[in-house]
Amino acid sequence: MKKLTVIMLALVMLMSFAACADKANTPTDTNTTAPENTVNQAVGSESEEKTSFKFTVIGLDGAEKEYTVKTDKDTVGAALLAEGLIAGEEGPYGLYVKTVDGTTLDYDKDGKYWAFYIDGEYAMSGVDATEIDEGKTYTFKAE
Repeated sequence: MKKLTVIMLALVMLMSFAACADKANTPTDTNTTAPENTVNQAVGSESEEKTSFKFTVIGLDGAEKEYTVKTDKDTVGAALLAEGLIAGEEGPYGLYVKTVDGTTLDYDKDGKYWAFYIDGEYAMSGVDATEIDEGKTYTFKAE
């Protein structure tokens, strides 16, 4: 059981390293009442909307960007990829996220990576295997 837990944690860590897309994301809605270090943006097409969820990006400097993602995709990873908010490469354990919201971190080069969280807890599944739950907030944090 202990080995399984260690393997699962290793898989989650590898999947959270996956990169973001190089595409710039054009916000459709900005919340001006957010704290100075937080930006709220809505992304996605309302006509295709099936579900929506909150997505937060926390950079190395601690600055936060919050998005409301509207999508017809089933997984968080598919939705974020479709919106150009993440990019990465497929690995043996799923999507290895290296770029989030246009910022690339490469653990092999600089020892920093994107960690994936669900409601503030380190995710036990990769972003591409995480089904969307409208009540949850998904976060990539630079670590």
